[in-house]
Amino acid sequence: MRRTPAVTAESHAPADRKVDGRLAALGRFCFRHRRWVLGFWVAVLAVGVLIGGRVFEGTVAGTSAGTSEAAKGTAVVAAADPAKGSVTALVDGAPVDGQGVKAAVTEATAEIAKLPGVVSAADTYSAGSSLRATDGNASLVSVRMATDSTGAQLDAVTQRLESIHADGAHVTVGGDLVLQQEVKDQTEKDTRFGEIVTLPLTLIVMVLVFGGLAAASLPVIGAVASVGGALLAMFGFSQIMDIDTSVLPIATVLGLGLSIDYALLMVNRFREERGHGADIAAAVERTAATAGRTVAFSGLTVAVALSGLFVFTSPVLRAVAAAGVSVVVIAVAAALTLVPALLGFAGRRIKAPTAPVPDEGFFARTVRRVRKRAVPVALVCTALLVAAGAPFAGAQMRDSGASVLPATSAGRQVADTVDQRFPQAAAAPITVVVQAGQGAAQSYADSVVAKLPGVSGVRAVTPVSDQVSTIDVLVDGDPQGDRAKTVVDELRADRGGLKTEVTGGAASVVDFKQELMSRGPWALGLVAAGTLLLLFLMTGSVVMPVKALLMNLLSLGASLGALTLVFQDGWFSGFLGFSPNGGLETFIPVLVFAFAFGLSMDYEVFLLSRIKELRDQGYSSARSVELGLQRSGRIITSAALLMVIVFAGFAAGDMLMVKQMGIALAVAVAVDATLVRCLLVPAAMTLFGDFNWWAPAPLRRLHQRFGLSEHVELPPIPVTATVPAPRADLDHELGEEHGRGRGQEQVRELAAVSG
Repeated sequence: MRRTPAVTAESHAPADRKVDGRLAALGRFCFRHRRWVLGFWVAVLAVGVLIGGRVFEGTVAGTSAGTSEAAKGTAVVAAADPAKGSVTALVDGAPVDGQGVKAAVTEATAEIAKLPGVVSAADTYSAGSSLRATDGNASLVSVRMATDSTGAQLDAVTQRLESIHADGAHVTVGGDLVLQQEVKDQTEKDTRFGEIVTLPLTLIVMVLVFGGLAAASLPVIGAVASVGGALLAMFGFSQIMDIDTSVLPIATVLGLGLSIDYALLMVNRFREERGHGADIAAAVERTAATAGRTVAFSGLTVAVALSGLFVFTSPVLRAVAAAGVSVVVIAVAAALTLVPALLGFAGRRIKAPTAPVPDEGFFARTVRRVRKRAVPVALVCTALLVAAGAPFAGAQMRDSGASVLPATSAGRQVADTVDQRFPQAAAAPITVVVQAGQGAAQSYADSVVAKLPGVSGVRAVTPVSDQVSTIDVLVDGDPQGDRAKTVVDELRADRGGLKTEVTGGAASVVDFKQELMSRGPWALGLVAAGTLLLLFLMTGSVVMPVKALLMNLLSLGASLGALTLVFQDGWFSGFLGFSPNGGLETFIPVLVFAFAFGLSMDYEVFLLSRIKELRDQGYSSARSVELGLQRSGRIITSAALLMVIVFAGFAAGDMLMVKQMGIALAVAVAVDATLVRCLLVPAAMTLFGDFNWWAPAPLRRLHQRFGLSEHVELPPIPVTATVPAPRADLDHELGEEHGRGRGQEQVRELAAVSG
């Protein structure tokens, strides 16, 4: 095959010409004052570790705040009850009626009742059969702690319970107060484990990507600093609002992943600019002007996706939204300030590529193959994604309770044993809070509650105070199944003329579903509108944003389908180290939607920024897609791999909620970076052709005035570049899609190399 001669060109523009724009100015400032910038971030990291590290102490495990009826009922009981919770000791392994066991238990109960901070202490010998196992070989000691009791007082009670020894019986201490502390401890442990595992692995991958330790270490340093800032931000939020314990690892994993991705993009662009001949100062400036814009725009799209969670009234979702948006801002700030400063220190040690990214390679060939079979590729990819998301249609939402902890935790072991062997002491699936005296509550229980279909039993009314009582309602079948939910609706429909609140696990699931149905469309509309607006301002097209939105929903569906198969149906549960409980934690699908949607848009921006840049340079739509994916495909794939490593590292922990989030987001990123970006996007853009960039005339004028351009006019760098002319047969193969002749193609290639 004959090749045409290479084209050689030289630019002699002044080397000191500055790049216009605020981001370029920010890059210059951070480069020139890099010691001060580095010192600031070191201080942020130090303060974040010292102060923000205490954020776990201020979190609330299973916060019950909110406006739902179940939350209000829980708050009514909490306000009336002098006890804030209980500690339960399981004395197992010896007959309850044995004299040695009885003496040891009653002695411990009497001593504990006198300890400070204790409201009451009861055992089976004083409280009756409800604290005795059905097999007669185990009993419970229940200790209620005062609202103002301290951690030291709780520790004293726990130690005394653990010291019970008699006739071979062994003691395991649990209860809701112990469960709450174990959730905090396990969450902190899993978060630390995720950070320790993922950072070295990401460093190894980046060494392979960049071919050197200097370039690879910068994203890791940026990520560590971002985590310090994120901890500090979350500590601040914990002082003004209740932060559920599960929020911390979720926000941490997002901040860690985004920080690495954004720093990776910045370092990669810096290497490209150095490869084009720019000195370190110019390369930093040009990187801030180009990759910095992509980072800022990407962060904005992720923040918009997370902001949809503010629509909900659930305190967990709102806390995730606040923490998530804050860590996105910190990740963007670190990429735009700390990374340029670090490039100033380490720029000479970062190996620059000896040649530009070739325009012929795996990704370009993939696009051409897809283009030849665009219709079948689009149909097959869409069918696969729809099929992958189908299992989510049968997903069941659950309030997991103690099952969020690993089976080895003491609190869960006690909870599971109580459910299996202590039917009278097990938590009721439904609790009715009656704001009336015990007599009125008992009358309501006998005349209304006990007669409802589906109710298998009603326990004796428990007075909390003179004007607050509770009724425990038992149901047939699954305690959070359809029958239990029906009973919740019936109890709320017939309150017997009393002021009641229906609470419990089944009621919490019902309330969350109702909120999802009423506020979910508003949240989805807000996210969709914000995303469409941002992508329109970036591309000037109304077709591209709609197409991107639909593709992201397909990849999101695949993620939720995988979540259902693994955590509800139990696929790979043995390998992943958990026991399925028949459903998904109530708020996890909503969080997966917000996070996965934002991350998908993250990669959409990465790719579209390159395609739009090439389109603005005069390339055809088809050629822009081919070159855009070829030039950005490697970095997008690398970023996705790093993100999957981060999510998988956190999924390796033992907390069920964190594991669910990690697996779902890892699947979402993997599917989006491969099936969607490499196959479905090129196929769809081929089918739409130039219509990809269509917008009505009024909107085109609006974009010309207010659009957020991703392409920055960079001054040329004094460099001599040899650019191979395109293959003759390539022009023949692609025809008009490649431009209008080899001469124009060479000019474009030369412009791409020279900046």
